[in-house]
Amino acid sequence: MLEGSNHVSRDLPCVCEQASKWIYYAFHVIEQSKGKRPLEDVADIGWRKSSKLLDAQEKEEAARCLHNLSLCQEEHSDKQHDSGTRSDSSSLIHQIGRDLSVNCLVRCSRSDYGSIASLNRSFRSLIQSGELYKLRRQMGIVEHWVYFSCNLLEWEAFDPIRCRWMHLPAMTSNNCFMCSDKESLAVGTELLVFGKEIESHVIYKYSIVTNSWSSGMKTNTPRCLFGSGSLGEIAIVAGGCDSRGNVLSSAELYNSETGTWEALPSMHEPRKLCSGVFMDGKFYIIGGVGVGNSNVLTCGEVYDFKARSWALVPDMFPARNRGAGANDAPAIAQAPPLLAVVKNELYAAYYAENEVWKYDKRRNLWITIGRLPEQATSMNGWGLAFRACGDQLIVIGGPRSLNGRFIEINSWEPTEGEPNWNLLGRKHSGSFVYNCAVMGC
Repeated sequence: MLEGSNHVSRDLPCVCEQASKWIYYAFHVIEQSKGKRPLEDVADIGWRKSSKLLDAQEKEEAARCLHNLSLCQEEHSDKQHDSGTRSDSSSLIHQIGRDLSVNCLVRCSRSDYGSIASLNRSFRSLIQSGELYKLRRQMGIVEHWVYFSCNLLEWEAFDPIRCRWMHLPAMTSNNCFMCSDKESLAVGTELLVFGKEIESHVIYKYSIVTNSWSSGMKTNTPRCLFGSGSLGEIAIVAGGCDSRGNVLSSAELYNSETGTWEALPSMHEPRKLCSGVFMDGKFYIIGGVGVGNSNVLTCGEVYDFKARSWALVPDMFPARNRGAGANDAPAIAQAPPLLAVVKNELYAAYYAENEVWKYDKRRNLWITIGRLPEQATSMNGWGLAFRACGDQLIVIGGPRSLNGRFIEINSWEPTEGEPNWNLLGRKHSGSFVYNCAVMGC
């Protein structure tokens, strides 16, 4: 992240050396301030991998840095007071100026931003402005976090880099929304949760910039049970059902920068309970159930942004009723296809046989490459999350038993071999995943 002063040449003026010390001290303040964030219960620590506590030497060093920074701040404040001028709050770390301060903070993990905001008003204002996330995007700095709900109206975030669990503020909604079918997607710095209240569909938006929920946003065509996917600051929702239960072929594009929805050309096939992914710069909608059709649709469709049109992809997703592990559940009782794209390669979780598939684009067929994690159980695919998280595939799920009240997050970075799952975290929780989305920013 931030390097120590050993990277500063000894030939530099003392003012640069002082600036380097300020960066060093500021970094340790950020490290020390992590203790202000409430994480999960202590009992959960034994369930997951976590960074070790500072040993005595590290604690002493951090305390010394805090003391030095405090003395520097007091000295700077006294000088400003003696000169009769007000402190320049826009410079953040006064000795190195605002630009260098921001440049340092952009490279910090966004897991630290909540703690950084607690340092003082200037840091808090910077974090809540969203400026750091815009700069990160311009510089190509991206961290992927997993957002999921295992209890109605309760959401958690998981940082796979530091293996941290975090609780989001509680959603405020009525019982109708709580019990309705809900879809979710993460786009830009927003988590969108779609559902239905008493008289209309509604979208709740969580912003990581303000750490709060809001509502009032609406799509052009209210819908549920749709397929969706996101790429940076844009997202597409396609298909689904309207408020009267009609299966839709329409699609819309959401721009999180402008907060607007744009109608796209309609698909060839109306479908609900489908899945969407971005791959090779195009948007794919796969699977689902059509109008008056009790079987899963095996065709897919791909939207070309340049041509602004959809094209059918016959037999892109096979019917899931093959094999001894399959069941006789009707198509409308089965979950949408569990799909994820990593490095422009498409993968699927075939829950009936606990398998992982990989899509061969050239031959338009699926190849079994290995197994899902042992705890990846589901009810016809419901309750299990299968997502792309940066360059990794992740699976979130838990056992279906009365005594199995815990959730696991497993990851695997796809290679030529079969999946070798790595347990990132495990904690006491409901084991049924209602919704899940991955945000990269």
